[in-house]
Amino acid sequence: MVAAFFDSIPAMILLTGVLVGAAAALPGVFLVLRGNAMLTDAISHSIVFGVIMVWLLTRELSGPVQLIGAGLTGVLTVALTEALTRTGLVRTDAAIGLVFSMLFAAGILLIAIFARQVHLHADTILLGEIGFVWMRTTPVMGIAVPVSVLMLGVVLVLNLAFVVLFWKELKLATFDPALAAALGFAPATLHYTLLTLTSVTAVAAFDAVGPVLFIAFVIVPPATALLMTRRLALIVPLAIALATLASVSGYVLADHWNVAIGGMMATMTGVLFVAVLSARALKRQLQHRRAVPDDPAPRP
Repeated sequence: MVAAFFDSIPAMILLTGVLVGAAAALPGVFLVLRGNAMLTDAISHSIVFGVIMVWLLTRELSGPVQLIGAGLTGVLTVALTEALTRTGLVRTDAAIGLVFSMLFAAGILLIAIFARQVHLHADTILLGEIGFVWMRTTPVMGIAVPVSVLMLGVVLVLNLAFVVLFWKELKLATFDPALAAALGFAPATLHYTLLTLTSVTAVAAFDAVGPVLFIAFVIVPPATALLMTRRLALIVPLAIALATLASVSGYVLADHWNVAIGGMMATMTGVLFVAVLSARALKRQLQHRRAVPDDPAPRP
């Protein structure tokens, strides 16, 4: 039964989407709350530089070395961005744009010069192809498991373990970093660890879904969950549930309409956000009407 499950192409595509969504939403909740959501865009594009640099050194496009290289590239991206911001001459948004475009362009240039034979084309770099995850497998206890599923499963466990083990520290550092520092929780260390895990998640998702869908999963489900509740203990599972719903509904609609699976999954994250936003706006309007009584009739 297990072997039959992993032999099913639709099941592997769905499982990959669910794993990417859950793994991305976990750090995404804290990045959105900290106002660092767009750092995800910078990290997900700049890892191209890390991927090609590791390939030039090891000739490997996947595996633990690539995850480490991507993590270091993510840290480099954040460090350069913050260094530019601290000068006081460049705003944060401009610094993010400068750093990620520089590293992304450097990665593309290195591919063009040294790695023409590597299967990193523009469509793969931007969109990935989740429909082909079943083609590259590795044996696990005698069962052929897609490499992307295995890597994303490991990354999901790492992200979940980090959030569970450092829940109190993450919560305090997110809402009151000054108090966290005073209590010795090292908010800077937590910040860089969170961004490193985001980088590792990005490279695990890179080949399967590309940066665009990864960014959608990191930002949109947490932002949607924030519209539904203000309790952090509920935001995290809600974000994972919304990412899962977007993955499943996106796959079903993509299969029905014969369109790109990754694109439809990303679209569904936006559809869910708009639906929740509209419902909240309608609820607020109804509450306002109930709170403000009609003007009484004028008396003579």
